[in-house]
Amino acid sequence: MKLLVVTSLAEHADKVAEMLTHSGVKVFSKTDTTGFKETHRPNLLDSWYGSSNGKYNSVFFFSFTTEESARNMLQAINECNLEKKNRFPVRGFILPVEVSTITE
Repeated sequence: MKLLVVTSLAEHADKVAEMLTHSGVKVFSKTDTTGFKETHRPNLLDSWYGSSNGKYNSVFFFSFTTEESARNMLQAINECNLEKKNRFPVRGFILPVEVSTITE
C-alpha cells in the first residue's frame, strides 16, 4: 500500500480528479488549501500596481492505493505537465505506508 499525494492549483482540480480515476485510483480525498510562492523581485516598481500577493488557491489529493495505481498517476502527471508547460505544474508524491490498521 502507498500513500499518493497530489498538489495542484484549484483551477486544475477537475482534471487531476479525472487523471486519478483513469490511473486506477478508486478512492481519494481532496482538501482545499492556500499555497504561497515567494518570488524575488529586485525592482520594487515591478510589483507596485496590480501584482499577485503570492497566495494561490490550491488543492491536495490523498489516496491510499496500490503501487501500480500510484505510479500510473505519476506518469499521467508527468505527461500532463509536459503537454501544458504550466507555470505551476501538478506535483505528485508516493510515500510508503509501513503499518496500518487496514486489513484486506
